Parts: sequence; C-alpha cells; structure tokens
Amino acid sequence: MTLTLVLYIAAAGLLLIGIAGIVLHHHLLRIIFSIALLESGANLLLLLSSFREGAAAPIRLKDGFPAMMADPVPQALVLTAIVIGVGVLALALVLALRILAIYGTLDVREIRQSMDEEIAARAGVPLEGGRQAPRSDSDPIATLEVGGHE
Repeated sequence: MTLTLVLYIAAAGLLLIGIAGIVLHHHLLRIIFSIALLESGANLLLLLSSFREGAAAPIRLKDGFPAMMADPVPQALVLTAIVIGVGVLALALVLALRILAIYGTLDVREIRQSMDEEIAARAGVPLEGGRQAPRSDSDPIATLEVGGHE
C-alpha cells in the first residue's frame, strides 16, 4: 500500500466522518466539529489531486528549474480554504455560545422546539402539534371530499 493510497483513504475517511457527524448528531458542537472534519478531508483531497511523486517546489535553483515541479495553485487554494475555515469555525463557535446563553442547551431538537414556541407566542397563535402529527377531524382541509363524491 503506497503512501498516496493511504492519504486518499484518510481523506475519504475524514469526508465520511464529517458527513455522518452532520447528519447523525443533534448536539451543536458535534455538528460544528464534524464540519471541521469535512473541511479537513476536502482540503486533503484537493492537495492530493495535485500530488506527484518526486516533484519539487517550483523554485528556481542555481542550475535552473527542477525537471518535475509541484503545482502551487492547489496549495494556495488549500491555504486560503484553511484561513476561511478557521474564520467560519470561530464564527460558528461564537454563535453556539450565544445560542447556549439564550436557550440554555446545544441540542438542536430542543433549540428548534424553543424557537417554535417563541415564534408562536410572539405571533399570538397556538403551537400546533409536531411536524409529523396527523390532521385532526376539525381541520377543514382534511374533511373535504376528494373529487366531489359524497
């Protein structure tokens, strides 16, 4: 197994762990860290796409340029992505702290429920049942006859 293959497997693993963490977790900090893992996997995959065995940095030497040079553009893109990713991660953590201060929890389900209750209270309407609740018999849309048959 070559080093390149191991790095491709590591990049794919980071991507899969990041996606699974975003989809499966309900805790906001775990979701944020999963986004960071996903970003790291994408950066590694981008760097590996330009990797060449035995390539040197594109720097002029005393006797000229090296025979095989590494492409500096993906490296510059990854460096930029890392800087942007750190900023996004810092913003997400600050927003998570703000959410914790307001709602007292970082569980996404509880935050969503609290937000729904707050919106319903401000609008002056009763909070309906869950998102998957069946329609009641008093609902006029549910009691309409389909196709005009009685």
